[in-house]
Amino acid sequence: MSKPISFDPLQVPVIRVDHHLPPVPVLQLTAHALAERFARPPQWEPELVRERAFIDREPAAAAVLVGIVMRDEPMVLLTQRTAHLSTHSGQIAFAGGKSDPEDVDAVATALREAQEEVGLEARYVQVLGQLPVYITGSAFHVTPVVALISRDMTLQPNPFEVAHAFEVPLSFLMDPENHRWHRVEHDGVRREWLSMPYQDGEHLRFIWGATAGMLRNLYRFLQA
Repeated sequence: MSKPISFDPLQVPVIRVDHHLPPVPVLQLTAHALAERFARPPQWEPELVRERAFIDREPAAAAVLVGIVMRDEPMVLLTQRTAHLSTHSGQIAFAGGKSDPEDVDAVATALREAQEEVGLEARYVQVLGQLPVYITGSAFHVTPVVALISRDMTLQPNPFEVAHAFEVPLSFLMDPENHRWHRVEHDGVRREWLSMPYQDGEHLRFIWGATAGMLRNLYRFLQA
């Protein structure tokens, strides 16, 4: 099995942007509309479900919390992982991680990890549903758990795991005008992936890889 591809994602050229696809209408991004969509899901197919594997190991179950903070404009809660972590260091990610034996299901994993990583208490979270499992190149089978988060929540990021916790407008992420496709080749193997770079004041939040892939599936689900 090949080793992880070593490249700077910020330096990989953009090969296309999905200008032809419509954004999810703002009225479909309200708390009520999101709850209704998950209560009565449409017929749809996820667009991205598996990355090219670069680690030869047994698959591991994991879950992330795709948390939508219900402010005047709905916002998606994201984190930037600290630089010293062994996997995906420094990358933008949802709060989440590997399932523990005591976790009864993916929801339990996502809520526990959100508590551990950013101090988000479960009482502020209303789980709406799940998106299809996303298989990462590092052999994690990740269940995205989509939830509404009360604006009254407070966060206490764990400094060992989380360098920053921040929010990005849901409408920005649900607009394919902001979805950029990249391509890189390494040892004769071609890899394509999405990015959704967001300028957050002085910080460029470069959302890419698995996080962008799961957000793309959320877009397909809401747009179906």
